[in-house]
Amino acid sequence: MGDNAMAPLVGVVANRILSAPEFQHLAEVPPETQWFANIDNPQTRRAYQNDLANFIRFAGIRTPPEFRQVTRSHVLAWRTALEKENLSGATIRRKLAALASLFEYLCNQNAVTHNPVKGVKRPRVESQVGVTPALTNSQARSLLDAPPSDTLKGKRDRAILSVLLHHGLRREEVTNLKVKDFAQADRSGPRMRVWGKGGKVRYLPVHPDTLKLVATYLEAAGHKEQTCYWLFQSVSHHHATNPNCGMTPGAVYSEVVKKYMLPIGITGENLGPHALRATAATCALENQADIAKVQEWLGHSNINTTRVYDRRVTRAPDSPTFKVAY
Repeated sequence: MGDNAMAPLVGVVANRILSAPEFQHLAEVPPETQWFANIDNPQTRRAYQNDLANFIRFAGIRTPPEFRQVTRSHVLAWRTALEKENLSGATIRRKLAALASLFEYLCNQNAVTHNPVKGVKRPRVESQVGVTPALTNSQARSLLDAPPSDTLKGKRDRAILSVLLHHGLRREEVTNLKVKDFAQADRSGPRMRVWGKGGKVRYLPVHPDTLKLVATYLEAAGHKEQTCYWLFQSVSHHHATNPNCGMTPGAVYSEVVKKYMLPIGITGENLGPHALRATAATCALENQADIAKVQEWLGHSNINTTRVYDRRVTRAPDSPTFKVAY
């Protein structure tokens, strides 16, 4: 395109928003930083940030250009070091996937000539059963009944636990709910609009128990008419000068799930909001829900991800051991 052809466009952008120094600064942003900024999911960002920080420390990388000098030998040495830490195969696979994703982006941006992670053997995952435990039915019932029913916080926490256990939401999805997203009118009954990973939206029928608990909470909290407000508010920060203070995913973990699990004796590893998601999926599958519908319900893009919640094949009564009779 010649200078004459560019002239009309230059005239359109004469009143530029970015200053010349700002424009130049953005043009010089390293592709590594661009890649990281393009990861939308906060949980994925945290995990990848930790994984890459681990590799950077291991390789002694101090500046972005040093990424161009990484070879497959560096990656193989890192994998060996991770194995010596007795990390699980799934964890090592994730760390390698984070590094591979970065180098794939750098290749696409012509910042490096090849992806050194490509071809590096990933540890085998021995089982398709997820490491996140699922609660028993009696534990789930006890947890739902654990918060007090006569306080604002108790009403809120009962509603949150019901959303988690009856709908299998991620904790980020719970905190992203607004009043207008809940109990939307539908011919088949009230539905909940859930904003999932990657900006994907799904509509879930609302369980009758959850419908009642959320209605009770909103009546007590006083923001049921404020449709653009966050559905679940911070009780300690919700006041006249700051009436729209939504909860954080961390608060769902510490102030709700863990808070009520410990007093009723639910303890162990990996017990958090994701365990409630695993419980909901496991319970639905055990009660003959179609696995394809559970996949859509959970917002999984791949049905193999849903299968890790299908524990029917590992239940003792279903084992061939109990089919042997002499």
